[in-house]
Amino acid sequence: QVQLVESGGGLVQAGGSLRLSCAASGTIFSIETMGWYRRAPGKQRELVATSDSTNYADSVKGRFTVSRDNAKNTVYLQMNSLKPEDTAVYYCAASILDYTHRYRDYWGQGTQVTVSS
Repeated sequence: QVQLVESGGGLVQAGGSLRLSCAASGTIFSIETMGWYRRAPGKQRELVATSDSTNYADSVKGRFTVSRDNAKNTVYLQMNSLKPEDTAVYYCAASILDYTHRYRDYWGQGTQVTVSS
């Protein structure tokens, strides 16, 4: 079994910062990609950033930074200069080589980020 557990969400004022963490645990042989997505109220889920730092949503470029600690199977999302429109449930996702010896996509349970104006 593999689990992704996010933490670090919460309520913050506009202009503030939050750091999200996502730790993968279980029978993991390798992790190919880790990333962050979000779903705002009434909107579709969108990609925020991937751990190889090549993909950032235009709306977060220059404000959000993704990083990864391979030794801890953990990906982080540093969010600065937060805006009310960043309010959403943030999900971690990863492509993991698991006990089936195949790469499979896993998702975390989500963490709420609320930015007040």
